[in-house]
Amino acid sequence: MAFNILGINHRTAPVALREKVAFSEERLVGALRALRQARGISEVVILSTCNRTEVYWSGSATGAELSEWLDQHHGGGLDLAASLYVHQEQHAVTHAFSVASGLDSMVLGEAQILGQLKDAYRVAQEAGSTGPALNKLFQAAFSAAKRVRTETRIGANAVSLASATVSLARRVYADLSERTALLVGAGEMIALTARHLAGQGVKRMVIANRSLGRAQTLAAELNAYAVGLNDLGTELANADIVISCTASPVPIITKTLADAAVRARRRRPIFMVDLAVPRDIEPQVADLEDIYLFSIDDLQQLVDENRQQREVAAGGAKLMIEQEVARFLAETRVQDAGPAIRLMREQAEAIRLQTVDQARRMLSAGRPQDEVIEYLANTLMNRLLHGPTQALRQASELANTELAEAVARLLTEERNRH
Repeated sequence: MAFNILGINHRTAPVALREKVAFSEERLVGALRALRQARGISEVVILSTCNRTEVYWSGSATGAELSEWLDQHHGGGLDLAASLYVHQEQHAVTHAFSVASGLDSMVLGEAQILGQLKDAYRVAQEAGSTGPALNKLFQAAFSAAKRVRTETRIGANAVSLASATVSLARRVYADLSERTALLVGAGEMIALTARHLAGQGVKRMVIANRSLGRAQTLAAELNAYAVGLNDLGTELANADIVISCTASPVPIITKTLADAAVRARRRRPIFMVDLAVPRDIEPQVADLEDIYLFSIDDLQQLVDENRQQREVAAGGAKLMIEQEVARFLAETRVQDAGPAIRLMREQAEAIRLQTVDQARRMLSAGRPQDEVIEYLANTLMNRLLHGPTQALRQASELANTELAEAVARLLTEERNRH
């Protein structure tokens, strides 16, 4: 089976470029179906998060072809070459397992990526773009991630982008219990961040979302207030902490809106974190006095500090990943050899039946048993070895030594077993 991955992530590109190749939920199914119709792609899954966009596919299509498609799908002219990576076969399997286990995340060992990967796989299944190859790959990746979580401390004192954001807020405000937090969005990232804020003592939280119903559902869980985006200006002026993560294709908080909020607050500062890709907060907001704006990339320093505490656990996790990859590839090779093995056995069975039938006719004709047994043994040997012998001769004529070496190795191992 051919496993391939084309990707861009937080290590290879800044957020300004990553947001240009991100897939919204609305566009993801269409992209999967378009790729599924492309030449050389039999199966495909697209993972798109704030830190990475990756295309997993099975088929003969090359990384260059997928790179060209990705650029064209997002309007062209993105100059992605220096930021993209391509993994194939074993390297692709290792990468998939590492991503699922949180070993390739900005926050080493964070668990959120596994849920995101499962969501990406589910969407691809529903779109009809997966098949035997990627089904096996993703199920094995989920299994490997479960083992890593169970048998190592990679997830101890779990640190995610959400908790890293709250840690950064604590550096700005010593006592979070006295602060008002405005969370824009109602997805998983905002929910996680809100829970961390509540755990740190924040008593007043406001959830602002385009869908008021979703905001109310999350607010009910957290004893928070829910508002629509139409009230964003008013709530912005009341907020000490603003954290935004939506799927909006354009900024929600503009410089004009933020400037008005600061004026209404009489210059009291606002701590802002933009966790969205594409960005929810205009970068120019950072130019305003009394606003401290941080993007995903700005969290990298804090993330690096957390990473150091997990390196020891990561070492053990990497060894487990190597074991799981080796096991998966071995099982895959066995499965790939299945059709050839079945064909070989079917041919051998046909030869056996034909030869036994001839031997029975000889016995019926009164031929001596010893003569029939000799005939049976010699005929079976010659007929069974005819095909392999011819293949070896042709390989030798073409100077293909690999086949002869493989046969010699197989026979030697068989002899040693006996």
